[in-house]
Amino acid sequence: MDTGLLVQMLLAVLGAIVLYTFIGFIPGTDETSVLMPVTLAVVLAGVKPIVVLTFFIAAVITLNLMNAIPTALVGLPGGVMSTPMIEHALYLKDRGLAAYSIKKMATGSIIGTLVAVPISILLANILAPFSDSVNQYAPLLFVFGAIFLSLIGKNKLLALISIIPLGLLFQGLRYLYWGIGVVPQEKTVTVSFFLGITIGPLLVSLLGLLNKQARDAMPRHEIKEITLGKLNEKGALLHPFQTISKKEAGVSAIVSLFSNFLFFLSPVGLTILFGEAVSNREKDPVKKAGMAITSMSALSHATYLSGVIIPLIALGIPLSPVAVGPANALFNAPPVFTLKHNLHHLLSRGEFVFGILFAAVIASIITYFIAMKYARQMTAFVLKKIPHEAILGLFIGFILLLAYMDAGLVNVFGVLLVGIVCGTLNKMGVNYGVQFMILYAAPWITTHLIFK
Repeated sequence: MDTGLLVQMLLAVLGAIVLYTFIGFIPGTDETSVLMPVTLAVVLAGVKPIVVLTFFIAAVITLNLMNAIPTALVGLPGGVMSTPMIEHALYLKDRGLAAYSIKKMATGSIIGTLVAVPISILLANILAPFSDSVNQYAPLLFVFGAIFLSLIGKNKLLALISIIPLGLLFQGLRYLYWGIGVVPQEKTVTVSFFLGITIGPLLVSLLGLLNKQARDAMPRHEIKEITLGKLNEKGALLHPFQTISKKEAGVSAIVSLFSNFLFFLSPVGLTILFGEAVSNREKDPVKKAGMAITSMSALSHATYLSGVIIPLIALGIPLSPVAVGPANALFNAPPVFTLKHNLHHLLSRGEFVFGILFAAVIASIITYFIAMKYARQMTAFVLKKIPHEAILGLFIGFILLLAYMDAGLVNVFGVLLVGIVCGTLNKMGVNYGVQFMILYAAPWITTHLIFK
């Protein structure tokens, strides 16, 4: 591999670390909404495939760890994946153990990455010989995936009922675009619909503010004061495994290992399921909270990494919630990548392994250092200097621009329609995973379920 390409890979990793360190400290952002558009922009910029891969792996590792820091310091979830840690992090924070939480979260992230990267690559190579069979039945697998995620969610019946109507909405818009000639018959609009799903809840909340009665009825609160207690930085840069017990390290490694075999399931669901299961075995409240945040941090990394590495190397199609969601641009970003010509087809096994290891090692080392040394200072800077509204507005504008690029002005309104419908369903209890699966299952649903 030539030096120029290595330099590009290093710059991509460092760029991802810088960008997602700041984004990760902003409370209330969603992983999909901040990973997907930026990754898509990187792909469309025409950079080398292996550079795209290293950027995304570094971004995932950085974002998942940094999202957990506001949870530990101020009790606000950085993203969806850090939400399961809130209760345990608040318990420790109230007892003056915020630094204790951060150390365990940082170490958990190292464990999850160390386990997920080699195991995912191994599983991908085992699954690769069966890729043709899996790809042949992929549309049907998306349907089963939507049904399965509906059944393991909290609002089972509502999610199940939404599958066919949402499928008709997505495919109906595609047929409309083909019919009026805004896109050619061989092009399938997917990416902008996907982004419409991600901004759905935010879009519904913003549009709701235009309703004067609803706006006047909203509760008013005093300005919330957030206090950042002084963290004890002495010894903060200890070796990762000096910050947790052998039991916490072993349990976190085991649950991370098992989660790799369930890469096709919801990362949040797996994090809650395994994290709560192992922590409930602890009787001491502090030890229980420590076990929970360590194992959950490990799981957030393991589930995300396995969810993108296994489908990317073995299949070439987005067959997991992570691949369908945040990593979708690695599989389908026309005109650069399509489902029949993406990173899976452009990189060799050796390039995959080198790119993933390169990004994982550098990102883990740097983000661990930042989290252990500068967590408080970074949180204070972001909360004081970077308006949450500005970040959200930036991503909404970016998504509308991509919608226009995908299928013209009519698609901007199509994406708004998708966002309103999906955002409303999301607030009613139909999660992102189900909606993403329906998006990819829509062609099969409309082809095989004909209503007369």
